[in-house]
Parts: sequence; C-alpha cells; structure tokens
Amino acid sequence: MTQLELIYPMAAMVLLTTIVLYRMVRGRFAAVRSGAVDARFYKTHQGDNTEPREVAQHARHFTNLFENPVLFYVACVVAMVSGLGGMPMLVLAWLFVAIRIAHAVIHLTSNRIPQRIAAYASSWTVLAAMWLWLVYGVATAP
Repeated sequence: MTQLELIYPMAAMVLLTTIVLYRMVRGRFAAVRSGAVDARFYKTHQGDNTEPREVAQHARHFTNLFENPVLFYVACVVAMVSGLGGMPMLVLAWLFVAIRIAHAVIHLTSNRIPQRIAAYASSWTVLAAMWLWLVYGVATAP
C-alpha cells in the first residue's frame, strides 16, 4: 500500500459531490421550466418565489458537501505528504466516505431527521479520529 491510495476515497467524495450538483442543477432547471420558480430568483435567492422542497434539499446538501468534507480532504492530503497515510487512515477515509454517502441518501430521499443526524454525527466522529491519528503520528514521530 502506498500513501497515495488515499486519492481513491477523495475521488469518491468528489464523485458524490458531482452527483449532488448534477441533481441540484437538473432540479433547478425543471423548477424554472415548470414555472414553480421564476428564473430571476436565482440571481440573489431572494424574492417571492422559493425553491420546491426537493430542489432546496439538494442545494442545501451540495453546500453541506463543502463543510466537513473540506477537513476530510485536508486530512487525506496531510496524511499523504507526512507519510501517515497507512492502512488505519485508509480505513477511516473509506468509512468517512461510506457514512457521507449514507447521509446523502438519507437527506435526499426520506430525510428522516434522527437517521440524518446519526449519519452526520458519525461522519464528524470519523473525521475526528482521522485528525487524532494525524496529530498522534506527528507527535510521536522520531
């Protein structure tokens, strides 16, 4: 195993983000075409119109993919360049991705709050473990 294998879970997160972006854009175009939203709404996201619930959920989830996943990407890059990207970090990275996929599925389908919160909190727990692993690795390095 090489340090660079962390690129695969990072690429999976980029793919997830791209899928959510595609679905959000497709939903926005459909909402404008159907007349549910005036296209001018998207200039400032203000006005009399509001997005349909499903479109708004995708938009919110897309924004969410630029919140704690940013710390995931940084942790992976730090692990790769510091030599701390071994099997424990790779397992944590894939676990983070799996949880974020579950979070996306929950948020963009049933949107059940208890399950969504559990997935979100779990992703933060795994992210914290990744950062603890990095800090411990740096602190104990010769």
